[in-house]
Amino acid sequence: MSAAAALYPTLVYVHLLLFVLWLGADVGVFLLGQHFRKRDRYSLPERLTLLRLLVIVDMVPRTAWALMVPLSLSVADLGGWWDAPDLLVGAAWLVGGGWLWLVWDAHLHDQTPRAARDRRIEFRLKLVITAFYLWLGAASVLTGAPIAPAWLAWKALLFGLIFVAAIMIDIAFKPVGPLLGRLIAEGSSDATELPLRRTMDRTRRWVWAVYLLLLATSYLGNTKML
Repeated sequence: MSAAAALYPTLVYVHLLLFVLWLGADVGVFLLGQHFRKRDRYSLPERLTLLRLLVIVDMVPRTAWALMVPLSLSVADLGGWWDAPDLLVGAAWLVGGGWLWLVWDAHLHDQTPRAARDRRIEFRLKLVITAFYLWLGAASVLTGAPIAPAWLAWKALLFGLIFVAAIMIDIAFKPVGPLLGRLIAEGSSDATELPLRRTMDRTRRWVWAVYLLLLATSYLGNTKML
């Protein structure tokens, strides 16, 4: 048995594991966010504790997201579904590793200029990767190249759309910081709570989009239909 043939089942397993961790932790983030909204049930200090837990749990899907990029290309290549250029696969692992470092460095140095710099770099990196997957998926769906299997072409396109939705989550959630600061400074009232609630509601639409797209991509990967 070749090294590639031996490695392929392990990478498939890790790929599935990352999907489970991504979706499962995202559900945890969603539930913590739901309970944070219940100001009639929890005190403000309790709700802030829930929010701190949300940020910690959210590191799981963020980690899975970064690793899924090089892993998905490696699985497609080793599985014989797409003869991806070796240079592209190697670059994907470098990009994934760099992205992962940015995510965790920003988390460990939160509320500092260093974290702000990391997140600016990460945002630009995600835009580039989004464009790559949207191009790869759309071109393959329309022309059958560079990816020939239709199910994998659609999966690449949907993965690009996951990037779009996930980026929109971060954009929609950005006003939460100042609004939360006002809530902490002024206390709980309609004036401080309602704008925060509206912002979180707008974010949830993109969260649901990520869930649906993740389910669709996993279905295509499992059934290989189309």
